Amino acid sequence: MAVIWHDGAFPIETFNEFAKDCLNGHLGMEITEAGDDWVRARMPVDERTKQPFGLLHGGASVALAETLASQGAFATIDPHTKAAVGMEINANHLRPVTGGWVYGEARPEAMGRTTQVWSIRITDERGKLVCISRCTMAIIDQKRS
Repeated sequence: MAVIWHDGAFPIETFNEFAKDCLNGHLGMEITEAGDDWVRARMPVDERTKQPFGLLHGGASVALAETLASQGAFATIDPHTKAAVGMEINANHLRPVTGGWVYGEARPEAMGRTTQVWSIRITDERGKLVCISRCTMAIIDQKRS
């Protein structure tokens, strides 16, 4: 597949720096690598991301999935004129995780002028599928004041 990123390469360092003081940073998410049409991140399974019974919280998995879809979609558009915002997300939680790291990989399924659909697969440290998600992003005009 051809490179989909607006500036030719996915800006890993820029996104990690930009997100360090928001939800992504608070949950320990980190973009780790990107290819021509995919982006990967990791998130720790620790006190920040577990539910009271000691398992990875489903909401944390969904947050990782939407982060990957959002950042992926944003990296495909002109950031001076457009923005990418979540419209819908679903997730199937398939396997519990009690510690270590989970890894998400996002790929676009459809990239239209006003919407994009991304598929996200989250795996554990052994590569076992933990969660599969699909996120629809709206591509909107950037509001400038």
